[in-house]
Amino acid sequence: MTTGKGYALAIHGGAGTINRATMSAEKEDAYHAGLRRSLAAGYTVLQRGGSALDAAIAAVIELEEEPLFNAGRGAVFNSDGKQEMDAAVMDGATSRAGAIAGICGPRNPVLAARAVMEKSDHVFFSGEGAARFCREVGLEHVDPKWFYTEARWNALQAELKRRAENAPDDGDESRKHGTVGAVACDAEGHVAAATSTGGMTAKMPGRVGDSPVIGAGTWADDKGCALSATGHGEFFIRHAVGHEVSARMRWAGQSLERAANELVMDILGPIGGSGGLVAIDAKGNIALPFNCSGMYRGYVREDGRLYTAIYREDYRIASL
Repeated sequence: MTTGKGYALAIHGGAGTINRATMSAEKEDAYHAGLRRSLAAGYTVLQRGGSALDAAIAAVIELEEEPLFNAGRGAVFNSDGKQEMDAAVMDGATSRAGAIAGICGPRNPVLAARAVMEKSDHVFFSGEGAARFCREVGLEHVDPKWFYTEARWNALQAELKRRAENAPDDGDESRKHGTVGAVACDAEGHVAAATSTGGMTAKMPGRVGDSPVIGAGTWADDKGCALSATGHGEFFIRHAVGHEVSARMRWAGQSLERAANELVMDILGPIGGSGGLVAIDAKGNIALPFNCSGMYRGYVREDGRLYTAIYREDYRIASL
């Protein structure tokens, strides 16, 4: 938990069983660099007086562009060898939201979610209707090959082989799923959230996790908090984690730290809901709890110092 006053931004790039022993120094550095680019993009918006929504989306776009993370260009493959991406955004000042599911084509799925919020009368599009909407509103599209990464393809082949051989699951949650997300509080005290994901490796076609589900993996309310979650999405949906954290703050008077930690550690953890979240309130307080071995994460405040981490208590600090 970090406390503060004024504008701030927090991000995540997925959570799970992240093994320090098998992580090369070069790859670890690359993850930190990607997180810093994301924080810098969102911070620039806030520093110039921009909205929390613009800052959160700018931060997520940077993560979607980085193949190391499971969103946009680094999205995982489903069991048919296809990529189906989900995203959502929510504005805490107005309760406006937009979400998209099962798409592959728009370069930045988070912008597709924003388009749903701003250019339609609806909140959630999926499948072919979502694809048609994205084309009609003129979003930038790229060839599906642009989203391909060898690491994600190899992960799919390994998971399909494991299933075919009926081999035991190795428990590596970070290999199977991941998400990126950002939450921000702007200078006016408004909060917003944005989340984007490729889902779970070898998921059944059509499966949708918590990321685009408003109130589960994505939520924003100025009177409570903005939240973006990552982990085993089915558990986050069943417990409406985003709304639940905010509701505990609004109705039970809990602090952001207590509400977020209780959901992740006491509710999700004991039932197998591996993962974590980033959350922020209108005072700029930040919570980044996770119940697994690691979560790619970071935050920045008005002073421009960038804090990034992968494991517990291993923050690297850089200045803009």
